[in-house]
Amino acid sequence: MVIGTALYALPSRRKHIVLVNLRLCFPEKTSSEHQKLARAHFRHVVRSYLERGIQWFGSAQTIRDIVQVESRIDLDDPAAPPTIFMGFHFVGIEVGCMLYSTHLPVASLYTRMSSTALCELAKRQRGRFGAEMIERGTSAKKILGLLRSGKPVMLAADMDQGVDNSVFVPFFGVPACTLTAVSRLARLGRARVVPFVTEVLPNYEGYKLTIFEPLADFPSGSDVVDARRMNAFLEEQVVKFPEQYYWVHRRFKHRPPGMASVY
Repeated sequence: MVIGTALYALPSRRKHIVLVNLRLCFPEKTSSEHQKLARAHFRHVVRSYLERGIQWFGSAQTIRDIVQVESRIDLDDPAAPPTIFMGFHFVGIEVGCMLYSTHLPVASLYTRMSSTALCELAKRQRGRFGAEMIERGTSAKKILGLLRSGKPVMLAADMDQGVDNSVFVPFFGVPACTLTAVSRLARLGRARVVPFVTEVLPNYEGYKLTIFEPLADFPSGSDVVDARRMNAFLEEQVVKFPEQYYWVHRRFKHRPPGMASVY
């Protein structure tokens, strides 16, 4: 992706954030390796924005045609318990969520954007196949009601959303401010937690949505233990295709008391 490579060549705040994240999470890599990985990441980020046109405006059949699905659970099980689908911010997360919504009812949590017009457009297009879009911060009571009614809820809890309702647990050995919402909702809703990851396939062959088995013994009763398990699972996925994780986000924006800012 030529545009991504060109943007990477320019000094920018996002480039700085990406390199800081990579140095923290992969200290064993050389500076040259960090630069190579960051450059590949920029290409993926730019590509994800360009392909959003297909994702937001393409037909349901178009979405189905470009996304392969591998599910380790029966998605059509009428006796399935309440389910939280736990996603992660890889560049393909959006198309994976939309593919699921073309098949089955689902509610999806989103974070409001700074641009009202863009946020409304995104919400409308992401939900056009029937997904119920719920703004992050909505009362837990509504989300629990959806779970108990049998509608799965998709959410991602791998971004730094502030210290409220979060704990500091390691992510690649670095203290990361990690939301506890998944374990709390699972406990209150008596829901299973099913991780999913969407991978960009090589050679423009589309995407692959992998839906994993539910996390065993989750929630455990300890927010710290559960948050560490979520991050550990994410680490296992990141090392498979590290260039596709959203390193442009300030994953370590908040720091434990006494620790200096890294950005």
